[in-house]
Amino acid sequence: MRLFAALFAAFLGAAVPLTALAQEADDPELIFKKTTVWRMLSPDAKLATYAIDDPLVEGVSCHFTVPEIGGWAGWAGFAEERSETSLACRQVGPVTFKGKFEQGEEVYRQRRSLFFKKMQIVRGCDAKRNVLVYLSYTDKLIEGSPQNSTSTVPLMPWGTIPAPKCGDYLEK
Repeated sequence: MRLFAALFAAFLGAAVPLTALAQEADDPELIFKKTTVWRMLSPDAKLATYAIDDPLVEGVSCHFTVPEIGGWAGWAGFAEERSETSLACRQVGPVTFKGKFEQGEEVYRQRRSLFFKKMQIVRGCDAKRNVLVYLSYTDKLIEGSPQNSTSTVPLMPWGTIPAPKCGDYLEK
């Protein structure tokens, strides 16, 4: 019994740093959280809204909302987070590309469970309409998830600065 308690304590100690490292890219900026399920003796379940700037495309920012499981299992990082995501991306300044990109290139990734699930935001270009297309989705190691959200950013002039053509920055 002591061995079990020692192993559990060691596992719990190892799990806490994993939750601290849940974001695999730069941490997004937390905008706010809203409680969805109140719990008297453990952490509440919440919806958390974050902002990220596209690392390759200056002048484009995305906001996404993800659920955060409450309770002690959610707090310790043992609960598998829900798959739902919500995404909105907008042009927030003059757009400049820092380099070329492939269709479906990853912009951001976040773990949603201890081992198997992750949420991703990827970018594409609708060259015909000069629109950047962002897709957020979750996937699992074994099976995918139908939960997804799409947002588009039509590239527009900013003041006297003309809009670039996203098709010019696609890797062929």
